[in-house]
Amino acid sequence: MAEKIVQKAGRNQLGEFAPMFAHLNDDVLFGEVWNEETIDVKIKCIITVVSLMASGITDSSLTYHLQNAKAHGVSREEIAAIITHATMYVGWPKGWAVFRLAKEVWNEEIPELTDKDRCTRNSGRKKTSMNT
Repeated sequence: MAEKIVQKAGRNQLGEFAPMFAHLNDDVLFGEVWNEETIDVKIKCIITVVSLMASGITDSSLTYHLQNAKAHGVSREEIAAIITHATMYVGWPKGWAVFRLAKEVWNEEIPELTDKDRCTRNSGRKKTSMNT
């Protein structure tokens, strides 16, 4: 049996304000669902990352779940393939956003965009008085 996952973020951040939500987060989601053994934790991490990606969630919660995926054995090559595959179904901009976060988590340098990378309104067109 794997080490039991224990979560206290719900109670720590919302315990007094929203005790039912804190209970559901800490005891049900993490206490029961994340500890259920039919699917291993690595697969749950992947499912969670893709679910957040599909929802367009690219805030600290996705960063946390990317870190969690890395901690549970998802390699750099695997996360790149997962994000690429999911991008085909959830959308190109979401893929780009998640890749930027994943590169940070897997400690890869994120290069700055160059003028060649940027799409410009007049790219490839002759300038005229109508499109200047």
